[in-house]
Amino acid sequence: MTSTQPLPAPAQAAPPQHLTGRLKVVLAVLLVAQFMLAVDFSILNVALPDIGDSLGFSLANLQWIATAFALCAAGFTLFFGRIGDLIGRRRIFLGSIALLGVASLVGGLAPNPEILIIARVAQGLATAAATPAGLALLTTSFPEGPLRQKALGLNGALMSAGFTAGAVLGGVLTDVLSWRWAFFINVPVALAVLLVAPTVIAESRPADRPKVDLPGALTVTLALLGIVYGLTQAGEHGWTHPLAMAGLLGGAVLLALFHLVERRAVQPLVPLDVLRKRTVAWGNVLGLLAFVTETSLVYLLTLYMQKTLGFSALAAGLAFGVLGLGTVAGGLLASRMIARTSTSAVLIGGGLLQAAFTAVLLLLGDTPAAMGLLLPATFLGGVGNMLVIVGFMVTATTGLPDREQGLATGLASMSQQVGITMGTPIMSSIVTAVTGGAVTAAAILDGVTVAIAANTGLVLLGVLIAAVFLRTRRT
Repeated sequence: MTSTQPLPAPAQAAPPQHLTGRLKVVLAVLLVAQFMLAVDFSILNVALPDIGDSLGFSLANLQWIATAFALCAAGFTLFFGRIGDLIGRRRIFLGSIALLGVASLVGGLAPNPEILIIARVAQGLATAAATPAGLALLTTSFPEGPLRQKALGLNGALMSAGFTAGAVLGGVLTDVLSWRWAFFINVPVALAVLLVAPTVIAESRPADRPKVDLPGALTVTLALLGIVYGLTQAGEHGWTHPLAMAGLLGGAVLLALFHLVERRAVQPLVPLDVLRKRTVAWGNVLGLLAFVTETSLVYLLTLYMQKTLGFSALAAGLAFGVLGLGTVAGGLLASRMIARTSTSAVLIGGGLLQAAFTAVLLLLGDTPAAMGLLLPATFLGGVGNMLVIVGFMVTATTGLPDREQGLATGLASMSQQVGITMGTPIMSSIVTAVTGGAVTAAAILDGVTVAIAANTGLVLLGVLIAAVFLRTRRT
């Protein structure tokens, strides 16, 4: 009698340890898309006066070109991140890139302010959907470990460099061609992504799709819209302005309501056990601080170079190319440093580097010779900031199953976009308080110096949080 032995279970294929040809194309497509999305945050900043003159925007309404985008980009990020988990991240990603391309074409052809604002709203919604979907596709396409860390490092570098490059590119396009090209430039990039992405990126979504938590989605979206609106109004009119206070207070109340809704929901939009994870909660706090500090520093140094040193907007924008190089360098170093040490060590070390070279900017003077100090300090501070950003991305998305990656990346994207929105109003209010409304070169320098000191303090707060709450976490 012949005995039979059960056949062994088929071994699962080991995750790749090196970037294959297909993974390189996936990475390139997602990085190009994320870079384009980051550029859109800042590309119109220096073009606003030209747009106002061309289309007849009133001075009071000109700020809505930026505000309409920021409201939608930050307010709907968490919602769309979760929707991607439910209906498919690739589907959301491709649909949002298509919307971005169409909205950019409409914005570039806009004949009046109303059409332009509608285009900016559509661009903001597309960004809110594409950013978490792209990040989720990145984290699910690359296995947890060195490959994912490398991918997140490159993504973080290009994302931050995109924000800086937007200011430079916007100035160049506006001066050489027209402000309309700040919109048109998205169209061929979106088309290229839409042609290549479906052939190399697989669909990604959980096997079990829960129901959409509509009460949770509504309350958190309205809460974020209120907070972002309050922040933008604070930047324009001050923190005590009724619209700023109403937006911030209403947003805070709705966030408290959102917490109550999620506690009672059977299938919550944001499961509270995910928020209780130390890496998710504190990682996102660090991400918020990282984006608050570096993006607001760009505002402070733009103010300094134009109002104290007398630089043109284009010259000031070009100076930030050095900062962009620093962020790229930090992104390339981050994954190697995490592999050799730990995520927490990179968070702490990067924060200390950023704090040290932000503090160096306290020594800026009122002559162009100060650029000899500003340029190396922004380069090295940019390296440190990018180490923190990559550390935050790794921390906030590690240890979660694929079914929750859309939620994790939605939270991370929300931290990024709210941080970008928060930073400038906070620093602007400090400058205004110090200067008392004076616009002389000396007064602006005093205001910027105090704001830089506050910026340094926020970076050090992030270092303290990493040291206390994340110090034992290793990758």
